[in-house]
Order: sequence, then C-alpha cells, then structure tokens
Amino acid sequence: MNLQDFVSETLREILAGIKQAQAFAEEHGGKVVPPRMSFRTAEGTQVWDQHDGTPVQMIEFDVAVTAIEGTTTKGGIGVFVGAIGLGSQGQSNASNQSVSRIKFSVPVIFTKQE
Repeated sequence: MNLQDFVSETLREILAGIKQAQAFAEEHGGKVVPPRMSFRTAEGTQVWDQHDGTPVQMIEFDVAVTAIEGTTTKGGIGVFVGAIGLGSQGQSNASNQSVSRIKFSVPVIFTKQE
C-alpha cells in the first residue's frame, strides 16, 4: 500500500469510527466531537462546551498499524492495539513488514448524571 492510500484509508476509518461513536453517544446522553467548543491554554489546556459549560475530554489514540507482504501470500494488514490484533496475515517463506503509528485525539463529552 502506498502512502497516499494509507493516509486516505486511515482517515476514512477514523471518520467512520467517529460517526458510529456519535450515534451511540447521542443515544446515551454524551457527545463525540461537540459542535461548539471553547479552548483555554493560559494555565494548561481546558476545553468545554460553549452551550452549557460541560467539560470536554480529549481522548487520545496511539495506534500501531502493521503491514506484511510475503512471497507466497498476498500479505495482509493488521491493526494492533495493546494485546488485541485485528486483520489478517498470511504465512510465507520471505516477508517484508512495516509498522506505522497513528496518533490522534477525539473530543468527547461523557454522559451526564441527572
């Protein structure tokens, strides 16, 4: 996979994940990527919802993506987060492996307790 395809697919997957999370959060009284946020950085980063002053938490992701290509298989691509691996890999006699890291943050307002 070339760099252009990698960047494009990575952003598509992140956006699709955010969209799914937004639907879930809406059903449960939270918000993912709230529409109106204010920032203050004088005494450290503070983010809140401009509408009602609710604090916004920045959820940080650091994901390692491993791509493997071998001589006897078509190869595969996997995403490994901690001890969890997603994707497919084939066995081969000779293989090339590359690991890329993706770091990003998503602003979230957690469910309010009444």
